[in-house]
Amino acid sequence: MDAAAPGDLIPVQSSATARPAPLPGLLSQTREQDPYELYRRLREDHPLVYDPSIGAWLLSRYADVAAALRDPRLVDGRRPGDRACGRHRGAVPQAMQEVVERTSYVLAHRIARREQADLVEEFCRWLPTGALGGRGRRAPAVGPAGRCVAQLTVREMALASFFANVLDHPDHPDRIAALRSVPGLIGRAWQESLRRDPPVLVVVRRASIEVRVSGGTIPAGATVACLIGAAGRDPDRFREPDLFDLTREDTGQLTYGPGDCPAVELAALEAEHGLRALFGAMPRLRWADGFRPAATGLLTRSPRSLLVRPCG
Repeated sequence: MDAAAPGDLIPVQSSATARPAPLPGLLSQTREQDPYELYRRLREDHPLVYDPSIGAWLLSRYADVAAALRDPRLVDGRRPGDRACGRHRGAVPQAMQEVVERTSYVLAHRIARREQADLVEEFCRWLPTGALGGRGRRAPAVGPAGRCVAQLTVREMALASFFANVLDHPDHPDRIAALRSVPGLIGRAWQESLRRDPPVLVVVRRASIEVRVSGGTIPAGATVACLIGAAGRDPDRFREPDLFDLTREDTGQLTYGPGDCPAVELAALEAEHGLRALFGAMPRLRWADGFRPAATGLLTRSPRSLLVRPCG
C-alpha cells in the first residue's frame, strides 16, 4: 500500500488487489465537517484502523464498539453507568428530582414571552447546573454518582441534540402531540436521540491484553477509540439509522453504560422534565425564521445554538 500521509489512518492490513486511498485521521477534519461519511467508510472498509493523529486504534462497527465497552480486557472506562460507577448505585434522591422539575419550569417560563430565544444558552446550559445547585439545602451533601453527575457539559450537549431532534421535523405538531399524550414516549425519544446524535463521539479504552475484533486484533497495551457516533448509525444494527424515529424497535444507545448509576437516570429526568416544561410554557414553540440546527464538533458534538420563537 502507498505510504500514508501524516495524519492518515493506517489499516491493519490491505488487500493485494484492492488498495483503498488513505483516509484522513479524525483530527484532520474541522469542527464544522459532518463526520458521518468518514464513519461509513470506516465501518465498511476499515473496521479496525490505527489513527496516528490521536495515537489510537479505531473501532466503528456497532457490534465491536458495544462489545468493547463491556469487555473487562479493555479498561479505564469513563462513561456514566460503566463498571467504575458501581459504588454509586441507587436512584436519584427525591429532593434532586424536585429540583430538576422546578428548574425546568423556571427556565421555560423565563423565556416563554420572548420574541426569540436560544435554548442552548438559556435552557440547556442552565438545567444541569440547577440539578447540582440543589444539593446545598435539600439533597444529600454528596450528590449521586459523584464525578458522573458533575459531567455537566455532556448533559448540556445531549439536551441540545435532543431538543433539536424533537423540533426539527416536518410533522412537528403531530410529534409534539404524541410526546404529550403517549406515556413513555419522551423516554424513547431521549434514547433515540442519544443513539442518533450522541454528545460524546469517542470513548477511550486501553487493551490490557490482545483483543480480537471483526477487523483484526487490537495489540496489548494499545489505546482504543470506540466511535460511539459511528456505531449508533451502523446499518447492520439499525434500520434507517440516519432517521430519528420515535417508534423505533431496534433501539440501542452507547452514550451511557448499562449500570444503574444515578447520573444516567438524572440525565433522562432532565430531558423529560425539560421537554415537558418547554411544551407546557410554549405550546407553539418553533424554530426562529430561517433557522435550522447544525451540530459541530469532532470528539464531542451538538448544536451550539437553537434559536426558537417561543410564541410561534
